[in-house]
Amino acid sequence: MSNFATQGLQFREPLIFERSSPGREAASLPRSAREAAGEVMIPEALLRTRAPSWPEVSEPEAVRHFVRLSQQNYGIDTGFFPLGSCTMKYNPKINEDAARLEGFAELHPLAHPSWLQGALALYWELERYLAEITGLPAVTLQPAAGAHGEYTGMALMRAHLIARDGDARKKVLIPDTAHGTNPATCAMLGYETVALKSSDRGVLRPEEVARAMAPDVAGIMLTNPNTLGLFEEHIKEVAEIVHAQGGLVYCDGANMNALLGRARPGDMGVDAMHLNLHKTFSTPHGGGGPGSGPVCVQEVLAPYLPIPRVERDGDRFHLTSDRPLSIGRVKAYLGNFGMHVRAYTYIRELGREGLLAAGEMAVLNANYLRVRLRERFHVVHDRTCMHEVVLTDKHQRKAGEVETRDIAKGLIDRGFHPPTTYFPICVPNALMIEPTETESKETLDRFVDAMIDIDDLSKADPAAIKSAPHLPLVGRLDETRAVRKPILRWRAPGA
Repeated sequence: MSNFATQGLQFREPLIFERSSPGREAASLPRSAREAAGEVMIPEALLRTRAPSWPEVSEPEAVRHFVRLSQQNYGIDTGFFPLGSCTMKYNPKINEDAARLEGFAELHPLAHPSWLQGALALYWELERYLAEITGLPAVTLQPAAGAHGEYTGMALMRAHLIARDGDARKKVLIPDTAHGTNPATCAMLGYETVALKSSDRGVLRPEEVARAMAPDVAGIMLTNPNTLGLFEEHIKEVAEIVHAQGGLVYCDGANMNALLGRARPGDMGVDAMHLNLHKTFSTPHGGGGPGSGPVCVQEVLAPYLPIPRVERDGDRFHLTSDRPLSIGRVKAYLGNFGMHVRAYTYIRELGREGLLAAGEMAVLNANYLRVRLRERFHVVHDRTCMHEVVLTDKHQRKAGEVETRDIAKGLIDRGFHPPTTYFPICVPNALMIEPTETESKETLDRFVDAMIDIDDLSKADPAAIKSAPHLPLVGRLDETRAVRKPILRWRAPGA
């Protein structure tokens, strides 16, 4: 019933179900006059036949239970969250204030457009901001997340190929440094995927693309910067090769954080890309909450964008569905509007200079970690990276059989959320670290100190790292069993 930690003895608090005592209540509400008169207020068919098995506890016990749970949770507001390729940056609270303004938060999605002029104006302006940032002139904000944006973008490309050639083609080229959702997106649209191997420099080789490109290839899906944190330096040449045979170029824009104000994918030959507002533009991320994955495209793909579209007529805005080539709706209403308000606020707050500075700081922070850690950890590509750096456990494994998972667990004991592990899959035993631009040098230095401590211990006492974490309420789990046989609700002992 207790955990022994290096900082002393901690007793496990009983769960709220274990505190239950028959007849104990957390509230006392008076019966209504109608109830007192014996009036049945709920149809008998809808009444429960037996009472729910809720815990019977007092109000202080209920409050303490939920407050304690919130304190045990780790999030970007409580600490450094260096998840590579997920851009877990701090979400400015001014964004939350804007999203909670009465005129935005209380709008009904079915209200007449004449009542939605402020919201439609924001929607219309945000589309144009994202078009300017990406260099792609047409935008839809409907998709609800990055993978949803991928699907939408590839569906637009597919619709264009059918309209142009009468044939969607059969294959899509995908480099080994692309995001993991890319092959699934292709499969959902009926495409076969052709894997392309990156060069020793960690980037795509034009000759590799040329060998794979053929009349039955619809195009290429690449991630830039890629999942190794490297800029695809041959992207314009790759685009020319694909375009020469009638294919299209899709860019996974999840890593746009590194390019803000410095480079535009549309200028590199990209035909379509999605953005993750919950990454690049600081809207909340994680926990299954609402995200947003807008898609930006070249003008040739604009006729196929989802409907309805927001159009401007003078100083008024309206919705139109008069788009015969559109792929139709991909999300109810106009998407996750609260995320649009947050992203719009972020862009307006930072402006052109601020967005440029954000991208530059993201790159600077990643390279600072690369240089500070390279004497202790194997850096896969020890040259200037973009927004993230990829390490491996090569040195620690050799010294004391400590591996990637152990390093990640050791960071938990030192107060840090682990980075992404075992991804990208083209790097065995990867540790993928993205510091983002919102972390200070002092935070990065503390993270480096923790990594150095883990490295020292991996040589002096590897068992201490291989048994980590020791401090959290929950120790090392059987991760395979947790995935395959999760326990999602409380069960009585012995049940």
